[in-house]
Amino acid sequence: MCPVLSPAPPTRGPARVRPPLLPFGRPRRVFSQVLLIQVAVAAGVTVLVTGLFLAPLSSQLDDQAMRRALAVAQTTASSRLAGELLASAPAPDGPVQAEAERIRRATGSEYVVVMDVRGVRWSHPDPARVGQVVSTDPSGVLAGRDVLEIDSGTLGRSARGKAPLRDGDGRIVGAVSVGIGYDSVRNRFLAAIPPLLAYAGGALAAGALAAWLIARRIQRQTRDLAFSDIAALLAEREAMLHGIREGVVALDGADRIRLVNDEAQRLLELGPEVIGRPLEEVLGGGRTADVLGGRVTGGDLVAVRGRRVLVANRMPTHDGGAVVTLRDRTELERLGRELDATHGLIDALRAQDHEHANRLHTLLGLLQLEMYDDAVEYLVEVAGVRRATAEQVTEKVHDPLVAALLVGKATVAAERGVALRVSPGSLLPDRLVAPGEVVTVLGNLVDNAVDAAAGSRDAAVEVGLAARGRTAVLRVSDTGPGVPADHREAVFTEGWSTKREPSHGAGRGLGLPLVRRLAERHGGGVRVGGAAGGGAEFTVTLPEALTEALAEAAPAPAGPEAGTGAAGPRGGAGPGGEAAGPVGAPAPSSAAGPGT
Repeated sequence: MCPVLSPAPPTRGPARVRPPLLPFGRPRRVFSQVLLIQVAVAAGVTVLVTGLFLAPLSSQLDDQAMRRALAVAQTTASSRLAGELLASAPAPDGPVQAEAERIRRATGSEYVVVMDVRGVRWSHPDPARVGQVVSTDPSGVLAGRDVLEIDSGTLGRSARGKAPLRDGDGRIVGAVSVGIGYDSVRNRFLAAIPPLLAYAGGALAAGALAAWLIARRIQRQTRDLAFSDIAALLAEREAMLHGIREGVVALDGADRIRLVNDEAQRLLELGPEVIGRPLEEVLGGGRTADVLGGRVTGGDLVAVRGRRVLVANRMPTHDGGAVVTLRDRTELERLGRELDATHGLIDALRAQDHEHANRLHTLLGLLQLEMYDDAVEYLVEVAGVRRATAEQVTEKVHDPLVAALLVGKATVAAERGVALRVSPGSLLPDRLVAPGEVVTVLGNLVDNAVDAAAGSRDAAVEVGLAARGRTAVLRVSDTGPGVPADHREAVFTEGWSTKREPSHGAGRGLGLPLVRRLAERHGGGVRVGGAAGGGAEFTVTLPEALTEALAEAAPAPAGPEAGTGAAGPRGGAGPGGEAAGPVGAPAPSSAAGPGT
């Protein structure tokens, strides 16, 4: 019969292994070490304070005994006693001996000795010593000075006080020496030790209890770890934070930066010197600072820093601070935009295929009807429109990247029913310092303009390009609904958009912030106003965008600078006095109205 095995009881998490003791029983845990150190410190302080109190206590007791003896000696050395000393001889039953013994018994002194100027005793507790010379040197007191001392004599060690004895005329006729037994002083000292030790013991116990409570708190806060474990955790944390490919920024309760790892420094373009500085001071104003500071709430919040598109998530901490993680989504955003462009091109190709089929059917019909001259005229007309579009663009835009962008945008815009025009007065030489960045700025503006103008009556987008010295000025206007005056600053905020979220989920509201960041990085700026017909007009100024200035600056594209109001003329007189006719098919605009 097989034995029945009972299931193991469930556990509540991984078992925690207690750290072993080091050699000689020294503990490794923080709790134990802190408790041991604090108890040792409390004991040391108690012993030190007790010793510092006892050390002067003995000297104080000695001084008190000597001064007490001196006080008795001074009281005894009266002029009446001096008269008795002068009027009699030293004798065990003489008046001086009787007076001295009376005072000794009354004060509790060990002895009261009266001597003459020769040092001969006239009194002594032992009557047999009366008439003998004192055993210690009396010269100091006989010279008229009070004497305090601890010395040994015929009666042993004692605390002594000596005072000169003067007659009625003030002459020194002898001296009085009073002694207090040293054993009584020592007994007083020993009697003071037990209460003092009791107080010290109480203080030590209170200190040990406080040390235990503090150590218990530290034990809870450190999860009963050893110092070596804490050091290892810190090393692992540093390696992990600086090794992961996500940016991590830790803030305290006052929004000061207390940690920023290597990836966060790269993404935010910061250095290690920002530790301890306020977030607003480091990042300045804007959405990025608002997202990191928690003023914008939510998950996977999009922010723009420089040319990077970042996704931030903020997690508050128990001390009022927060930890923010940052992911670089610049490449994903670029791929998303490329996907959008690809979808647009596919739609355009599909429309062109349909249009091409219609044209072939028309040409086939003309041939079948033997209308050969009409067929040739039709082909010339169709080909001429496409060629004219490219020629009109390249005539005004000499940079090949920018010209190719506008030709391509014109074709895509035409399929959406939007006409792309280049302002007649436009001229952009082939001297751009960073043509790729100009393409990025112009492409974002045109895309937004086409989105806004599509579906409007006589939908059109006008692009104006001008070179003023080494400064490039780009203007894109559309016939869309325009941008309301109260939204003209909000359109440059990361994540602000009225467009529908794209299918690839890359997010909206990033094109115009990138345009502004690129313009500001070149020392320029971007502004939005109203265009003729109610649309929007965006003007971007890029200082130092050209390698060298033109010999004669080209006239500015129609716009606010040309004195035509917020927007340049559309179909009217351009800056050069020419009609701003269509350049072929239309193209998108940087940010059109609510569709931005």
